Amino acid sequence: MDDIQVVESKPLLVDKELPGLREAVQHLVVKEHDVETPYGRVRCTMKGVPKGERPVILTFHDIGLNHKTCWDTLYNHEDMAEITQHFAVCHVDAPGQHEGANTFSTGYEYPSMDQVAETLPLVLKHFGLKSVVGMGVGAGAYILTRFALDYPNMVEGLMLININPSAEGWMDWAAHKISGWTHATPDAIIGHLFGKEEIHNNHDLIGTYRHHIMHDMNQFNLHLFVKSYESRRDLEIERPMPGIKVITLKCHSLLVVGDSSPAVEAVVECNTKLDPTKTTLLKMSDCGGMPQIDQPAKLTEAFKYFIQGMGYMPAASMTRLVRSRTASGSSVTSFEGNRSRSHP
Repeated sequence: MDDIQVVESKPLLVDKELPGLREAVQHLVVKEHDVETPYGRVRCTMKGVPKGERPVILTFHDIGLNHKTCWDTLYNHEDMAEITQHFAVCHVDAPGQHEGANTFSTGYEYPSMDQVAETLPLVLKHFGLKSVVGMGVGAGAYILTRFALDYPNMVEGLMLININPSAEGWMDWAAHKISGWTHATPDAIIGHLFGKEEIHNNHDLIGTYRHHIMHDMNQFNLHLFVKSYESRRDLEIERPMPGIKVITLKCHSLLVVGDSSPAVEAVVECNTKLDPTKTTLLKMSDCGGMPQIDQPAKLTEAFKYFIQGMGYMPAASMTRLVRSRTASGSSVTSFEGNRSRSHP
């Protein structure tokens, strides 16, 4: 359990004529930590200093990505600064998926999705944290959901992008087997991350991520992570009913999906299985498979609204949100506007 390096740091000035400067600078401090777990070391990147009893934002990426390629566009967006002034952020990389990761030995048994979720309480313990607000995409959203189901007291809220709580069906497995999915080919991962419209029309974006998957990721380790996600079990969540005990999330949840994302059906289905009084479904118009890359300003605003609903950041500025109620009673938030394109 090592604090291995300070990646970025700013000198702390002690000029008494500059009140708040120390606090403003502290949230820029970035440290990487390797946290020892029964399933190997987990690389964590802490940005900022945890603030008292306030939860830390904990992120988890999708297959084919690490915390930088998944989240940098969002967290480098100017609108996100308001949030990171109030919350420290802990980015978690799945075992062996971080930049420069060493290849696992041949006999290494990669953890299941459930076991990856079991590493997160140790991450919290390492940093002395009591609770988090989770932010996950795809496989990361699944892992954070499992963590919240098993450790509800540690999770105050979840923003889940492209969540699929179901085990991979036999037909999906057969299709992936035929297409070479089990070999973690770049095309298969691109098809998981992005919608068909993006793949055909946004060659720069797809080229950037294809290059990252092929040249920046450890291919052996990536294959193991993909295989683990393929083998996930059904989370078995059900919508709460009076007098009936079911498995469901107890925290407030924001489900996010782009309207042309390959995960639309899975996310909508997940929404029907959660408590409608605690769950918001955000289907982003004119948006593909990665809202945090596609429309970071709109996603940041939605997250601010979500944080406000949990009682934090009451003075945060809000401008774009339009909310409506569906017949089912679930809260649905939608955005209109032109798509903005960003690259990692």
